[in-house]
Amino acid sequence: QHSGALDRLIDLVSPLTNFLGFPREVLPLALMRPISGSGSLALLSQTFATFGPDSLVGRVAATVMGSTETSLYVLTVYAGSVGLKRTRHTLATSLISDVAGVLAALYIVLHYFA
Repeated sequence: QHSGALDRLIDLVSPLTNFLGFPREVLPLALMRPISGSGSLALLSQTFATFGPDSLVGRVAATVMGSTETSLYVLTVYAGSVGLKRTRHTLATSLISDVAGVLAALYIVLHYFA
């Protein structure tokens, strides 16, 4: 977060997220969630401390947290435990499902709370 790389990535995808109405403040959580559960929980806590849990940003963040999974962690643990070598389609499918979860979270919050 402090290196500036995350800010540059957010700036890169901001035109798309602005078009969709996705809060810029939730984007770090959406990017971190497939990688790390504890890191995304820390970002959620930081979001709640800054904006409050009942704000639009807080509600989108909480819904993103509940509708996505730590896909890369789960994939490595489960594929490693059964000895899978080729997980190409599994990785793509899990990342697509994370994007679908983020978009569904945005739709649900905007539909019911905005």
